[in-house]
Amino acid sequence: MEARRSIEDACKRRLQKIKVKEVGVKPLQFPFQEKSTNCKFHPLKLVLFVIVIGTFFLILSSNSVCQNKNTSDSRQHFVNRWIWGASDPRYVSDVDINWEEVSQVLEQLPEKKVVENISLLNFDEDEIIEWRQVVPGANQTVLHLDYAEKNITWETLYPEWIDEEQENDVPSCPSLPKLEVPRNRIDLIAVKLPCRNEGNWSRDVARLHLQLAAGGLASSANGKHLVHLLFITKCFPIPNLYRCNELVARKGNAWLYKPDLSVLREKLQPPVGSCELALPFGTTAEEVHSGNKRREAYATILHSAHVYVCGAIAAAQSIRMAGSTRDLVILVDDSIGEYHRSGLEAAGWQVRTIQRIRNPKAEKDAYNEWNYSKFRLWQLTDYDKIIFIDADLLILRNIDILFRMPQISATGNNGTLFNSGVMVIEPSNCTFQLLMDHINEIESYNGGDQGYLNEIFTWWHRIPKHMNFLKNFWIGDDEVVKAKKTHLFGAEPPILYVLHYLGYKPWLCFRDYDCNWNVDILQEFASDVAHHKWWKVHDAMPEQLQDFCLLRSKQKAQLEWDRREAEKGKYVDGHWKIKIKDRRLKRCTDSLCNWKGMLKHWGEKNWTDDPFFHPSPPTLKTNKTKTASVSGI
Repeated sequence: MEARRSIEDACKRRLQKIKVKEVGVKPLQFPFQEKSTNCKFHPLKLVLFVIVIGTFFLILSSNSVCQNKNTSDSRQHFVNRWIWGASDPRYVSDVDINWEEVSQVLEQLPEKKVVENISLLNFDEDEIIEWRQVVPGANQTVLHLDYAEKNITWETLYPEWIDEEQENDVPSCPSLPKLEVPRNRIDLIAVKLPCRNEGNWSRDVARLHLQLAAGGLASSANGKHLVHLLFITKCFPIPNLYRCNELVARKGNAWLYKPDLSVLREKLQPPVGSCELALPFGTTAEEVHSGNKRREAYATILHSAHVYVCGAIAAAQSIRMAGSTRDLVILVDDSIGEYHRSGLEAAGWQVRTIQRIRNPKAEKDAYNEWNYSKFRLWQLTDYDKIIFIDADLLILRNIDILFRMPQISATGNNGTLFNSGVMVIEPSNCTFQLLMDHINEIESYNGGDQGYLNEIFTWWHRIPKHMNFLKNFWIGDDEVVKAKKTHLFGAEPPILYVLHYLGYKPWLCFRDYDCNWNVDILQEFASDVAHHKWWKVHDAMPEQLQDFCLLRSKQKAQLEWDRREAEKGKYVDGHWKIKIKDRRLKRCTDSLCNWKGMLKHWGEKNWTDDPFFHPSPPTLKTNKTKTASVSGI
């Protein structure tokens, strides 16, 4: 009897196609329940029993009743969950609800907001009864969400590689069941989320599914109707879907949001994972390239790395050559002096001073000691959208179209992770605070900012690898693959949008050839074609900006040392045979101009690490001297 009533209730709530009429006898009253010592029963009751049982099994086998999809899988979901009471442990949340905290959070709803209809997702029967006490008088709708298939894992949603060019197959993401939209207008959606104790809690298919389903239901609201979302969870909800600036109140494990439904709809349009490319939202090329003033900017960062000033200047040059007119913002710390700042300004960057953020898990003076400074990008709140770019890349084709993409949009890196060299972010002071709040507890897989950001923003959207194409040849690349990459590096007009320079940077090499050839462990990053592509942009810069790319004496000595080592090793590529004609060898920028004499002591312990005096040239005189400090730091 309980099973039949569950069937009826579920169908009424979800499709409301089946109406059960009252009859004059008790439903499903079995013949052997007759109060007769002779066990007699009326023949009509037997007929009624047969009809009811037949209807019961007809419902179970129907392809159209209470289903989202006409598939046997959906029928199995229905049978397992609603008839036999099966549950999926992936969706079970072990959090003990503090109802006092829930009540306190709901008190933060606007005064004029009356919760008439509340939808509940992923709560057990006892908790559903308790909700009647918390929101008395409200109409309750218990939402039923079919579980994701067991074979859908995080790795299937976020594969390491997809066929972006669709040469062999068209990538697609598995579908996750969606919620039926109740007929009643929704005021509040309450969801209980699982949060596993292990470190991979944020890469949980069930947790993601529940949040996407709730967001889809909320965004289905018509007009300007106000919908609130309440999550009961020990761990923070997806920060780039449920934005912290939309958080109305939080108390303990209760998180109340008032989402901007138009923004939420846009964020839910990309694929569920990175198993296929995320596409912009109906934006035409004409709109992207129109040059209209928007609260959007390209941004990069330099901390304790004046040697990257030349790269940042070339990057700015490439953005303008590609046709973008968006603002250019660069964050620098106090280690970047006035001379280098003046060059950045002359190149078009708006210079903003920051205080560095130390990676608490890095060793002193390690390469990653200060790379958490990248979190300062989220404090650029005078912009709605930022395209972050590393300072060691070139923009070959206009990528303004990425401003139509949500946070975080990036190319894949390895496994389920994205590469942070080019990424779309949405500045927010509370997101910055979220990043700061967890730096002592969350482990970065690579010890740097990229690994940390991948732990915060596990839900991300794949953009084509041509928008952050790495200059390297993997050990397993055959000659066909190498030839294809070389063609992409040098194609005119460009095929790639962004070329990302790994290994020795072009401005730290002889301009004659890629000096990565002279170091065996760096040869995978060597490409003369890509090297010459960078120098083409360099040569298009004004002469006064080219001076920021001069070689220091120590770097000249290092390059010559590497060349001689390659000669000793008789490297088969033969680049060490090329006579260097780089005019920068004859220009001195520091107090040690006899760089060849330095080779006598090269390699001696600690000698090459000794500091040398580098006199700073006078700052450039530019028409714009706009500098600022990022607020609150």
